[in-house]
Amino acid sequence: MSYAIIRTGGKQFAVEEGQTLRVPTIDKKEGETVTIETLLAGEGKDANIGAASINATVVSHGRGEKVIVFKKKRRKQYKRKQGHRQGYTEIKIDTI
Repeated sequence: MSYAIIRTGGKQFAVEEGQTLRVPTIDKKEGETVTIETLLAGEGKDANIGAASINATVVSHGRGEKVIVFKKKRRKQYKRKQGHRQGYTEIKIDTI
């Protein structure tokens, strides 16, 4: 079974063919094909560094769960509450 380590959106992911995963937002429409650079690709001990590329299909776009950011300074009457939802793109790995 071949695998690869890819980098997209400043993060690294370990992927296999046929896998679906959520990565930081990619500026492509649903159904389009994306080529992603690899850091490492191979099978077992036969791994090549940066020698392959990955083709993936964009499945959907969305936003993650809300994270609450709460700041407080004691005895100063200072409180701030803010929410954040990170965007993501769901992709399906076609070929390595």
